[in-house]
Amino acid sequence: MVFGPFGVQTFNVYKATADGRWELDFWGRLRRATQAARADLLAQEENRRAVELSLIGAAATAYVDLRASDLDLDIARRTLESRRQTLALARRRLDHGLISELDVRQFEAEVASPAASVAQFERAVAQQENELSLLVGRTPGGIARGRSLTQLVARIPITAGVPAGLLMGRPDVRSATAVLRAATARIGVAEGGWLPSITLTGEYGTQSAQSSHLFGSGTNVWQAFVGVSLPLFTEGRPGNEEVAVARARVDQARNRYEQTVLAAMRDVENALVALRTAQDETTALQRQAVALRRALDLANQRYQNGVSSYLDVLDAQRSLFSAELSLTQAERDQLVDAIALYVAVGAVWPAGPRDPVFRR
Repeated sequence: MVFGPFGVQTFNVYKATADGRWELDFWGRLRRATQAARADLLAQEENRRAVELSLIGAAATAYVDLRASDLDLDIARRTLESRRQTLALARRRLDHGLISELDVRQFEAEVASPAASVAQFERAVAQQENELSLLVGRTPGGIARGRSLTQLVARIPITAGVPAGLLMGRPDVRSATAVLRAATARIGVAEGGWLPSITLTGEYGTQSAQSSHLFGSGTNVWQAFVGVSLPLFTEGRPGNEEVAVARARVDQARNRYEQTVLAAMRDVENALVALRTAQDETTALQRQAVALRRALDLANQRYQNGVSSYLDVLDAQRSLFSAELSLTQAERDQLVDAIALYVAVGAVWPAGPRDPVFRR
């Protein structure tokens, strides 16, 4: 519809066009915005890795707890069987008039202690199987076993320190690094937002008064525009506030990064100290258990030969039972500390024999 000196004229125009718009990145604003977006994506991915690593650590710890309860249960059953054998011997000696009924009653009372422990450890095993099933996304039930607790402990290498470079593989450190990069890139975005922007707009297609001739010859049309925009009516220097906010966020991200690295160093050092002391404790308790097993054998021999009283046997049995349970706890703690070190370094352990973190 066209208004002219001869009235209103109406006619139809058919068009089929495509247009595009490009902004020339003279000041690097778009490039910096892309860098910030990529850094944000990397930070989110590292946060996902942190959750995954935490779940792996929890599942590994739950399995160690299960194997520790398995060993406790085995110790309790062996102790129960040993005390039943001692009780049977005491009853035979009573029948021959070699000991009093008091001795037999004492042995009967001692049988009850490991019997109660067997029930407790059976309950713990069932509950820990259900807990581990939950962590791995399975319905509660039995868990397949691998190496025993003692075999797992024997495979823990001797720690020799952690290279500082490994800390950069931790998900939280990598996430903090990405956040700092994103914040730094956004300074450029803020600065570029207050500089002139140049855009190119183009349109190309066909145009005809008749739809049947829309794609015929001589119907091509095109047009191009160049646009320049810049901020007006700003107080003071353009973009001062936006740039100041962006720089403040960089300072905040830098502080967070530094705190994250310090926390990573603390976690690794604590895990190393805990693992080393746990290894020393396990070694000491292993020696104690060996000595107490020998002491129990000697006490049984002396009792059978009538050289010592039943009290020596009872004391030896109690001491060995307690020492073996303590050894199990120490081995469990050593494995948990190894898992904590694995998590503390971000699960980045070189696998080769020249591993700088561990040495045999």
